[in-house]
Amino acid sequence: MKIKELKDKTQESLKKLLQEKREKLRQLRFELSQDKLKNVSEIKNIKKNIARILTIITLKSKSQKPKS
Repeated sequence: MKIKELKDKTQESLKKLLQEKREKLRQLRFELSQDKLKNVSEIKNIKKNIARILTIITLKSKSQKPKS
């Protein structure tokens, strides 16, 4: 996913997407251990997407907190 697409999403939808990506990563790792996974680079892409989502969630939560 592109960062621009992620910035447009709400906090709740980002958390739901994060949960889905983590589940997908778990499935891919399981397939890898069973030698069923053909495209190993997909794991790398999922990890990057998870990192992007976590970054956007952090940025949004910091911007919502009032500064004192």
